[in-house]
Amino acid sequence: MDFLPRMTRQPRAYDPEQGADAQAMVPDLNPQLGELVGGAAGCSPYLATLIGQERDWLPVALHDPEGALSDVFADLSVVPPDQLGEALRKAKRQVALIIGLADLAGVWPLEMVTQVLTDFADLAVDLATKAMISAEIKRGKLPGMGPDDVATAGGMVALAMGKMGAGELNYSSDIDLICLFDETRFDPDDYHDARASFVRATRRMSALLNDRAAGGYVFRTDLRLRPDPAVTPVCMAMAGAEAYYESLGRTWERAAYIKARPCAGDLAAGQRFLETLRPFVWRRHLDFAAIEDAHNMRLRIREHKGLGGNLTLPGHNMKLGRGGIREIEFFTQTRQIIAGGRDPDLRVRGTVEGLAKLAKKGWIPDASARLLTEHYRFHRKVEHRLQMLRDAQTHVLPNSGEEFDRLACFMGRETAELKAELETRLNEVHDVIEGFFTPEAGDVAAPIAPELDDEIISRWPSYPALRSARAVQIFRRLRPDILSRLAKTAHPSEALLAFDGFLSGLPAGVQVFSLFEANPHLIDLLVDIVGTAPALAGYLSQNAGVFDAVIAGDFFAPWPGRETLEAQLFERLSGEDDYERKLDAARRWRKEWHFRVGVHHLRGLISADYAGEQYADLAGAVIAAVWPEVIAHFAQKHGTPPGRGAVVLGMGSLGAEKLNAGSDLDLIVIYDAAGVDQSDGRRPLMSRLYYARLTQAMITALTAPMAEGRLYEVDMRLRPSGNQGPVATGWASFREYQRSEAWVWEHLALTRARVITGDVGLAEEFEAFRTELLEQSGEPARVLIEVSEMRDRIAAAKRPQGPWDTKLGKGRQQELELLAQAGSLMAGATKRDVATGLNAGVAIGWLDDADRTALMRAYTLCWQVLQAARLLSDKPLEPGQIGAGGAEFVTRETGYDSLEALREALQSATEKAGEIIDHALARQPRGI
Repeated sequence: MDFLPRMTRQPRAYDPEQGADAQAMVPDLNPQLGELVGGAAGCSPYLATLIGQERDWLPVALHDPEGALSDVFADLSVVPPDQLGEALRKAKRQVALIIGLADLAGVWPLEMVTQVLTDFADLAVDLATKAMISAEIKRGKLPGMGPDDVATAGGMVALAMGKMGAGELNYSSDIDLICLFDETRFDPDDYHDARASFVRATRRMSALLNDRAAGGYVFRTDLRLRPDPAVTPVCMAMAGAEAYYESLGRTWERAAYIKARPCAGDLAAGQRFLETLRPFVWRRHLDFAAIEDAHNMRLRIREHKGLGGNLTLPGHNMKLGRGGIREIEFFTQTRQIIAGGRDPDLRVRGTVEGLAKLAKKGWIPDASARLLTEHYRFHRKVEHRLQMLRDAQTHVLPNSGEEFDRLACFMGRETAELKAELETRLNEVHDVIEGFFTPEAGDVAAPIAPELDDEIISRWPSYPALRSARAVQIFRRLRPDILSRLAKTAHPSEALLAFDGFLSGLPAGVQVFSLFEANPHLIDLLVDIVGTAPALAGYLSQNAGVFDAVIAGDFFAPWPGRETLEAQLFERLSGEDDYERKLDAARRWRKEWHFRVGVHHLRGLISADYAGEQYADLAGAVIAAVWPEVIAHFAQKHGTPPGRGAVVLGMGSLGAEKLNAGSDLDLIVIYDAAGVDQSDGRRPLMSRLYYARLTQAMITALTAPMAEGRLYEVDMRLRPSGNQGPVATGWASFREYQRSEAWVWEHLALTRARVITGDVGLAEEFEAFRTELLEQSGEPARVLIEVSEMRDRIAAAKRPQGPWDTKLGKGRQQELELLAQAGSLMAGATKRDVATGLNAGVAIGWLDDADRTALMRAYTLCWQVLQAARLLSDKPLEPGQIGAGGAEFVTRETGYDSLEALREALQSATEKAGEIIDHALARQPRGI
């Protein structure tokens, strides 16, 4: 037992990060304890009984309390099994006596008192469990187990739950245990015999701790927190328990497992079991539906215990009543359940520690954490004093004035002062907790604004999101607020239709409605989105989990940059131990950040250019984080990449760092086997085949539709020889091909090529080769002929979809990018953006300043319209379908007063650009 370090630690003042006690440890307990013995015996039957029972031992304990307690713990480990019950009962008295005196003397803070009590409980359960397992093994009742297996209790573990799990036991606490065994340690034929043996051992362990004798008892032991206790044995197989929680586990059981920890027996097996339950306890998305579950649980407890109504101090239950200990624990655990799936730092067991973590991470106000922490400690102190006064497991305040006087004396206060303090503290806790658990009910009968079509509203009850009674109950509270906000938008009827689309596409409502109820500002954001970008609202209805990002992080903070994004995603993936889970985690993470870019653009926080850069940063971070995971998974079967490895190149818009909301990714993989013929795995592959299949694995990782959708669509057609070439190209072959066989279009593509991830040395060599090639490959006559032919082929093959298609057509984005690439190639320019290519064209006398200005004006306008259109829909802009909100977004983005004025400007700018391109392709540069 890790006992002495806890006794000698130095608690610190409350801090949002630590939550430790303000009272410093007094190193010498003897004077305080010695003076206290007489008074304690006179006012506390609990301590008086202990002092009487351990009078001979008390002087030794007072002389050296730390040493005495350490000896108690150490001596128990060598007690023979047939004497263990009496030894544990005696040890319990001795431990409780010293703890009680140190508590009353004020030299141990609450956390020390409860932790030492818990340490002793751990030791008692561990010794009792192993004693009973040892007996089973000696009798030959535990198949395949021998004396060496006693140390791990033959694969049995006791999980400490509740206050014991959190290190928060009080003087009269029951201990809540769940007993399990690792069935994988036994042959299938021996399973039933092993289970029967573990059940016997568990019952005998519980009886040893429970049974009263002349010296009292050790701990009342409760085994009813196990799955379905009415029909399951007291010790279950781990596989059976796991199956139960996965299929039938309830919110209160998830909350119970926040505090669970292995305390006895096979601790390693217990920890593995808890790890398998992690997805059950800690949901991937913010789980605000847990609020209502916890609130309903509170109401059921109040009704069952008859604890409802206003606060009256006489007979008030400090644990279960209004403003009591359980309220604070529920509040803390519920907040942990909501957010702990996303933030592992919140997965702590202690109540005080949990409050501190929640405050540090911004989930509760620091003032609330301080208040609840202070009141929790006070409530626990009152609880302990009540139990000392009555020598019983009780949490109920006195009914008589005389007993209240004794409690006040025991607390060092006047009776009136104590009562006033209790009322204040209980009411303050109640106010904080009730505001969290009990949402304000809206006026469900509120009239519908005339701007809103009640026929649309009347069909909502038929939608899938409102099938369950629970969803209907929450939505009835939300409905008036939602309708009010929709009515206040600039275009209420359009906003209502868009919200209707969102609601109709929502497969289930409880989680989303709970999210809105706990975070009303999200309704404003949703109304803003549905009123402007119905397509984005439709996406939200299928991916409502992205709202988590708005609540859980700095959603409106400045863009962190690709390096930070990569580090964050690497950390997220490292927390998953399964390849498919890693890929799904990457998909969830990418959705959240993609949603953030879209919302920032929609709200005018960033321009089209910044949005393009951020989408590209996001794609780069995903590729950089997923690529090593793909390699590691592939290497399990086929070995590590032979030779130097590979690099992933971003081409096209990804290479130029200018993506839109719907962009796919143009990729090339180049590898260098460095003379190594094949890999070294269990199933080795020839190097060329290895990298081809590795590339296919990467494409699958990015494009496969999984539970969380796809990451990206991928296009590999820009690789050497296009679709006819291998999906991965050797480095030597790539260089030779580019020097002697590549078409002009392939050199044009290299003007925007960029290494995204892979071997650093190979990446540097690629960039050096690219620079060298571009500086010497741009023969003007050849380039201009082939660019003209490419332009004609594109025009014949891809017709623009109307006047708002800014990507295709004469003088529009694709032609402008092609012209800029030609300028870069002929001038030997290596930067990847359009402006650089046009400037290079001016530098070689191919374009003039006026040409460049007109071309950039057309390109900027085409890009702005395309970027806005892709956020609103997956098709070119259609004024008749984007609504007034969408039109306002587009005109704000481009700086025009109306769509008509924008259309005229776009037509004029692209016609002018088309004429300039015609002339440019018909003349040779003058400066080369």
